[in-house]
Amino acid sequence: MATVVATCLSACGSGGTATLGSGPGPGASPTGGCATSPPVAASVLGTADLSKKPAIEVPDGPAPCGLVVGDLVQGTGPAAKPGDQLTMKYVGVLYADGSQFDASWDRGSDFPFQLGAGQVIAGWDRGLVGMKAGGRRQLVIPASLGYGDQGQGPIPPGATLVFVVDLVRIG
Repeated sequence: MATVVATCLSACGSGGTATLGSGPGPGASPTGGCATSPPVAASVLGTADLSKKPAIEVPDGPAPCGLVVGDLVQGTGPAAKPGDQLTMKYVGVLYADGSQFDASWDRGSDFPFQLGAGQVIAGWDRGLVGMKAGGRRQLVIPASLGYGDQGQGPIPPGATLVFVVDLVRIG
């Protein structure tokens, strides 16, 4: 089992991007809102085995304020850039309670899209840049970069999302 802990950069409070690291536990804001320093990402079971669907365990405490991106498994080859056609496997859960709202693994099909073309939520378009084929990455996405105040389907309004994504191929 791998536990991933995020270390938030000062940009988190302003909607910036933090990277996952090995920092200390969660830091809630004094008002009980989102975690500003340092937020905690989810534990991911089965992190290194890309042949199996990962299980995501969301921690207690407030969600991070900004996008949190971290490689769980480093891929190889060229890095994904805007305009590239990506093929992904993914699992998505709600940060609030850890309930799964979608997973390409369950459908048995990969998910293709063009990076940076607005075909996916902004958290994916921003958080997948630089990823390499054969890699596994965790994204913790605030509502502002997800489905916002309207939500969508099983995703409630204002929801922070956690994805574990595998980059199957570029091109």
